Amino acid sequence: MRRNITIAAFLFVLLLTHSLEARDTLKIKIDTILTELHHEGIVRSLRFEIETIELEKKISELTTALKKATTTDEKVTLLLEKDKIKEKVLQTEALYKSDISKIRYLKGLQIIKILYEKTLALDHHFATVSTLNEINKMSNPNQYEDFRDIKELLENKRDKKTGFTLSSLLGNNIYTSVVHSVVSLFTSSQASKVEKETNLQNVECILDFTLRMHNDLNTIYFETAFLRKSNESIMSELEQLFKDYTHPIKYKTALKQCRENDDWSIIGEDLNAYLDSLNATIESGDTPSKVRTMQINLQFPIDRLLQFITQYNAFIDQGSKFYEKFGIMLNSYENEQQCASKIPVEYQTLKNSIALSIEKFTTAYKPVEINGSKLKQLLYGISEYD
Repeated sequence: MRRNITIAAFLFVLLLTHSLEARDTLKIKIDTILTELHHEGIVRSLRFEIETIELEKKISELTTALKKATTTDEKVTLLLEKDKIKEKVLQTEALYKSDISKIRYLKGLQIIKILYEKTLALDHHFATVSTLNEINKMSNPNQYEDFRDIKELLENKRDKKTGFTLSSLLGNNIYTSVVHSVVSLFTSSQASKVEKETNLQNVECILDFTLRMHNDLNTIYFETAFLRKSNESIMSELEQLFKDYTHPIKYKTALKQCRENDDWSIIGEDLNAYLDSLNATIESGDTPSKVRTMQINLQFPIDRLLQFITQYNAFIDQGSKFYEKFGIMLNSYENEQQCASKIPVEYQTLKNSIALSIEKFTTAYKPVEINGSKLKQLLYGISEYD
């Protein structure tokens, strides 16, 4: 009865696995990979159970026969046969572990591939959020035509005896330029009160926006630059992980070139060659220590992958918090509606970009499904409670 249930379960999961493999691999997400890993592991485990049921049954029968044996020759023959089957069980178990290692290794490689695409997307994202030139245009009143017109008008009307002109260095500085222009406006003896009020009204929104938002906008630029630098570090770590991951199977091409050349099938061939050698060593039964070493060589890169995932998630959490802060800073300008006609369109574009970034950090960039003990259990085949 147990065997019939096992076979039925095996066939059910096998059909499910084939349906998963039929999906477009280019669109596979990490949660899909983990689902496939889980089901492929079940399929191979059930197959192993089916293979060992008959062997265990024979061992049980030989044990019973040994108890009934009466001659020495008969007992020796039965013991030799029993030991032979026990060796077959151990060999079957070792081959099973080899197949499981292959499944986990390939799924880990797929995860690395997806994480690399995410870091490349992040690098592009950080590069396009906002440049220093765009920030300068938004946060410096000297970049606004209305403010430059007022400065030019005041320069033409300044008192030649008491007035003075700022140097180009101080003239482009937001604070000295604003102070000089405002002082010149109020102290000008050649402009009427109405002219002064009109001129001030033309630039009051520009001055209010740039003085309030100057520091915040610059903070957004420099902290985005910091995040991009951190992402470059993450990418470097991932490239080193790939090198360590593929080192046991003697694949030597760097991750960047592997992606550019679409070299993933070659890694599969190198892995198969490695496993062929491992399985031949298992079947020889002569060097169990070599078998253990070769198995560990495949398991160790998976441990490195888990460590990297922790590091990657920490970085994404940090980036998410940064962008939430950016959103609060940009939405803090209380006179936005009143000064809408004077605020540059780049400001609203930046706000939209930041809002989209916050969403991406919680969806597209963060692989939340690979946190916790589930991945450890799937990749290592053990539960943290074992």
